[in-house]
This record gives sequence, C-alpha cells and structure tokens, in this order.
Amino acid sequence: MTPTSGPGVLARLETLVREAPADRSGALWRLAEAGRQLDANVIRLLPNAAVAEHVEPDLDVLIHVLGGSGRLETDSIPQDLAPGCTAWLPHGAQRSLSAGPTGLLYLTVHRRRPGLAIRSAPVGPAGSEAAAPPGQVCARCGRLAGEADARFCSQCGERLPTAAGPGR
Repeated sequence: MTPTSGPGVLARLETLVREAPADRSGALWRLAEAGRQLDANVIRLLPNAAVAEHVEPDLDVLIHVLGGSGRLETDSIPQDLAPGCTAWLPHGAQRSLSAGPTGLLYLTVHRRRPGLAIRSAPVGPAGSEAAAPPGQVCARCGRLAGEADARFCSQCGERLPTAAGPGR
C-alpha cells in the first residue's frame, strides 16, 4: 500500500505475506508516513532463524506476534511466543528472538529514531579524515548499528557486514 497523508489503513497482513517471497526474512513492511512520531515494522523470521542477542540502548520496543511461533530471551526468563503475544522490551534490556519450526511473524513499534545527520568526518592522523568503522550499517534496512562490534541489526535481524567477512 502507498503512504497516506492522514489516518487510515496502511497495510493488509495477508497481502504482505502472500506477496513476499517465501524465503525472504526481515522487514516485509515499514511505516513510512512523513511527519510520524513512531516507527513500525512487520518482520518475518524464517523457520529456526534468530535475531542474535543485542541491546537497544535508546528505545523501548513493543513486539506483537502475528503468526508462527518462537522464543524471546531476555535478562530474565526465556518466554515462548505465539500469535497474540505482546512483549515490551525496555531500552537497555538484553534480548534475542528465535523462530520456531514454522517461522515467526511479528510487528515491532517504537518511538521514531532521529534521522542521521551529516556531520564533518572525524579527523584522523595528520589531519586526514578517519574512515567510518566498517560493518555498522545494515544492508537491508539502512540502520546504523549503535555498537562498533554489533553482528546483527537490532532493527531487522540481518547479519551486518564486517571487515572480517562472513561468520565473524
């Protein structure tokens, strides 16, 4: 569906899932309306896939399971996920998600991230511009990783590219 200029239906789940390639993991839909205060995504994890352990330092995230099954691991006890489950992940909480044998389809909602600002490049030795650390931008959704050693995107779960190559 196309972005709207006001309130209204933004997407139809059955259509999103039906039209997405069956082997596609990651974001099937993103909230993209101008002037919004929220970000939201419909994410699909393929059977037995996982979003590696990570911490979202700045944003609380609400997850609502739409289909499939899986497991949420946090600082506290592991919890099984099934359609209809809603989980709150406060900022700073360590978390990981894993899909069950039929995969996992879920909606994420959180406060909108501030846009990336264009700034002067950091200055390296002898006044040269320092290169940005490799592997910090997700190729799938474009999110900038908050940690230099992040392995997976905390937005969509995609493995981040690294200077050391795959399997780091």
